[in-house]
Amino acid sequence: MDNPLAQTDWSLIQSFLAVADAGSLSAAARNLGRSQPTLGRQVQALEDSLGAQLFQRHARGLKLSEIGAALLPMARQMHAAMNAIALAAAGQSQALAGTVRITASVFASHYLLPPILAQIRRAEPSIHLVLDPSDRLENLLFREADIAVRMARPTQMDIVTRHVTSVELGIFAAHSYLDRAGRPQTPQQLLEHDLVGFETTDLILRGMRAQGWQIDHEDFAVRCDNQSAYWELVRAGCGIGFSQRAVGRADPLVEELALDSAIPPLEIWLAAHQAMRQTPRIRRVWDLLADGLQKTQL
Repeated sequence: MDNPLAQTDWSLIQSFLAVADAGSLSAAARNLGRSQPTLGRQVQALEDSLGAQLFQRHARGLKLSEIGAALLPMARQMHAAMNAIALAAAGQSQALAGTVRITASVFASHYLLPPILAQIRRAEPSIHLVLDPSDRLENLLFREADIAVRMARPTQMDIVTRHVTSVELGIFAAHSYLDRAGRPQTPQQLLEHDLVGFETTDLILRGMRAQGWQIDHEDFAVRCDNQSAYWELVRAGCGIGFSQRAVGRADPLVEELALDSAIPPLEIWLAAHQAMRQTPRIRRVWDLLADGLQKTQL
C-alpha cells in the first residue's frame, strides 16, 4: 500500500508523533519546545492535507482515531528513516570543533562528571559540551545524546559500548542519625534502623536481598528515586543508605558503616551510536571521558 504520508511536510509528521506519544497538545508542545497553538495548527494542517481526522478528543486529552492508529506505524518508520539519515550525515563530519551532548544519571552528573568535563574543556576549548542529567534512558539512536555514561551496559542494537571502570559502594549514615539511633554492629541490626531506599526501582532492594537480608519495599522508612536528592536525605539524617564510597568518604556529615557486607561494585560504561562514534569530536570526548573516569578515585 502506498504511504499516504509520503508527500507530507516532515515537520507535520513530527507533530503528529509527538501528540500521539504524549496524549495531549500541551504535553507534546513541552516535549518539542513549541507553543501549543502552533502544534495544534500543524496537526490540523496534517489532517486537512490527508482529509482525515487523526485524533479524537476525550476528558484526559487526545486519543488516536482509527485512521490515526493505522498511520502511526508508517509515521514511526519515517521518523526512524529521517534519524538514520541525520546520523549518517552527522557521522561524516571531520571537524574537531562543535558540540557534544553527554547524558548521565543525575548523581553522576552532580558528583562525578563536573571536574572531568572541566578537564575536557581545558584540553579541547573548540568542543562545546552539553550535559543532560537524566535518570531515564536516553535514546542514542535518535541523537538525544552523543555519548551516554551508564551504570549498566546498554543493550540497544547499533550502540558501541566500553566498560571504563567500576565504582565501590558502601553503607553510610549521617552522624546526626547515628548519634540519635545508635550504630548497627551487624548486618542484621541494620534492619532495625530507618533505611533510605528508592521508590519505583528495586536496585537497592535486589542488592540487599543478594546479601541475604530479608527486606521488602515497605521496610524503607524514606524513599526517593532522584539519586542526588536521595543522598541529601541520607546526609540530613533520615536514615541509613547506600552511596559510592568516594562520595561518602569525602563527606564530613556522614560515616561509613563497616558491617562486613560484600556489596558488588557498580560498573561504569560509555555508549555511543556506531555511526557517530568515529566522528572526531565525539571520539575525542569519548577518550577523554574514559581517561577521566579511570583516573577518578571511585
